[in-house]
Amino acid sequence: MDPARLWGIACLLITATGWGINWPAIKFLLPVWPALFARGVAGVISALLLAALAYGRGESLRVPAGAWPGLVLMAFTSVFAWMGFSTLSVNWISVGEAALLVYTMPIWAMLLPWPLRGERPGARAVASLILALAGVGLLLSGHEGAVGRDQMLGMLLAVAAAVLFAWGAVAPRKPLALPPLAQTAWIVGIGCAPMIVLGLLFESPDVTALTGVAAISLAYMTLVPMGLCYLTWFAALKRVPGNVATITMLLVPLIGTLSAAAILGEPFGIREAAALSLTLAGVAIALRGAPPAGKTPAGGGTIA
Repeated sequence: MDPARLWGIACLLITATGWGINWPAIKFLLPVWPALFARGVAGVISALLLAALAYGRGESLRVPAGAWPGLVLMAFTSVFAWMGFSTLSVNWISVGEAALLVYTMPIWAMLLPWPLRGERPGARAVASLILALAGVGLLLSGHEGAVGRDQMLGMLLAVAAAVLFAWGAVAPRKPLALPPLAQTAWIVGIGCAPMIVLGLLFESPDVTALTGVAAISLAYMTLVPMGLCYLTWFAALKRVPGNVATITMLLVPLIGTLSAAAILGEPFGIREAAALSLTLAGVAIALRGAPPAGKTPAGGGTIA
């Protein structure tokens, strides 16, 4: 297998693991700080740390004038919409319902390249998606909740997070003229700064309440999901097709369930084991059959 593609797959697995473990970790933080404010603070601190690391490595943090639109768009789709909209949605719907809607993103990632680039999903892509979504659906089947009009806003926010994140992964765009660390620092910082403002306006956080395990959870969220995982996510998108990358992210809720069982003592039984098997099978098919990023058939065609 091509070394670049192997590195891309490794980056995807790092991203999925870091984001998955964040699910139980954030449960220690939410009773102390509200979700939107907590994510925003973690992201901005992470962006500053990444910027300092980039500066220490001699990377330029200056953004070329023509790169600003692409930078802001990536920050909006990959950070603000993905983290912010999905976080806001749980104010009106349950976490299980939000996860079910948010992780429809591979459907959109498979469908969007058709109108964007004329790339029709092939049989292998459809099969991998069906298996992976079946696993996530089985995992979330234990969550119950009636759907009413008051939940519509939450549902729309969760679906918007899925669609925009998928669009950010598969939409054709010019490479940004920024080194990797500097680019990630700007994207995470631009995407998370508005969350702090919105959190202060609407969530009324007690900034002095952060202590103990909650502080450790914030540190983890800052360094891993908002720092390392965004670095590996953008690195993977340069080496693996966007629709394959989003299918791999279906591992996130499963890793979250496994880590919650280990960390929080939440149940892990036959349903969870079957869901894990189905999703792993779907992800394996997607990773095995997809071409390297940027090597789709000339003039569009089918993604296998």
